[in-house]
Amino acid sequence: MADKRRERPAHPLAQHRPEQRKRPLPPGEQFFTPGASGLRKKVEQRSAAPLVFLFQLPRWIAPALLVVLLLAGFAVSSFWGGLAVLPVIGFVSWLAYMSWPSLDTKGRILRVALLTFLVLLAADRFGAF
Repeated sequence: MADKRRERPAHPLAQHRPEQRKRPLPPGEQFFTPGASGLRKKVEQRSAAPLVFLFQLPRWIAPALLVVLLLAGFAVSSFWGGLAVLPVIGFVSWLAYMSWPSLDTKGRILRVALLTFLVLLAADRFGAF
């Protein structure tokens, strides 16, 4: 019986596949903010793996998903529209927090304005207005 197993080809999922091509990480001297406080340091350390994962995905996936969720938030004027906007708020807040130290005043104002708009949209969909 052992001979019969050797003669059969391996299942396609069990065959060894070469490593898929992944985009290399962008060049840079440091991945973390130098001299960061305790909270920022913890958030940056916990965000390292998700950031690398997002960087390895095709570039269109995250923006497409966010656009679909945001359009659902605009189109559905009920509780479900507010729920669709919540992941967008979370993602934009996370990226804004991560990029905050490297932003100038205009960039910070834009991020605060965007988050304010998204929070007001979610609040409207939840019936606050």
